[in-house]
Amino acid sequence: VTPLRADNPPTYLFQIDSAAVPGGFQPKFVVLDSSNNIYVTDISNDRVVKFDRNGNYLAQWGSYGSGNGQFWDPEGIAVDSSNNVYVVDERNYRVEKFNSNGDYLTQWGGYGPANGQFSDPIGIALDSSNSVYVTDEATYLVQNRVVKFDGNGNYLAQWGSYGSGNGQFSDPTGIAVDSSNNVYVVDGANDRVEKFDGNGSYLTQWGAYGSSNGQFYGPMGIAVDSSGNFIYVADYGNSRIQVFVNNTSIIPPD
Repeated sequence: VTPLRADNPPTYLFQIDSAAVPGGFQPKFVVLDSSNNIYVTDISNDRVVKFDRNGNYLAQWGSYGSGNGQFWDPEGIAVDSSNNVYVVDERNYRVEKFNSNGDYLTQWGGYGPANGQFSDPIGIALDSSNSVYVTDEATYLVQNRVVKFDGNGNYLAQWGSYGSGNGQFSDPTGIAVDSSNNVYVVDGANDRVEKFDGNGSYLTQWGAYGSSNGQFYGPMGIAVDSSGNFIYVADYGNSRIQVFVNNTSIIPPD
């Protein structure tokens, strides 16, 4: 039985598959800059790949290693107001910062429990003041649910529980917020995306296990453009990024 929904799910528009990238790619997390260029962490090749908003390949940077600009399992990725790119370099226990062309700028972190160090960094986000927030999975700073805080880290709300029903999760991974403060959560083990309002009220969902358009195999990251129309999902197991739209009048790029 199709569940009742308070909102219409977005529709599939197009995809960026591994053939679009020299050497292929396996996207983990995804983010957009102010021009809606797409940056993706490619964990299988230890690099970042950049596309324009229509999925045209632009650039890549990084390789396996621990030097400046190298990665060992790049995970979360974020962009600041100047379009600098921040990448969580998980197995090197650090965050690296680049400009939009991929030129290395700086880094911080290191292994350990001290402030500013990491045990298993995964996710990253920036606020409007360019403050950087990093989730450190091994030290249990993030729960298996959605938790909402204000800009000072004060607890506001939470929602979700284990399961496959509306508003439930099994291995939630990527999360994004649109310009209307709707929240999109990638429900990885259920191979779907769920959408909520800013208070955590369930709105809709889409996706199922598979490799057809609109289906997922272990989805991970998600990003929403500034208009709130375009939604980009890193379909990790299918080695592609799928693009969805809320505005059904939008047509796919040539």
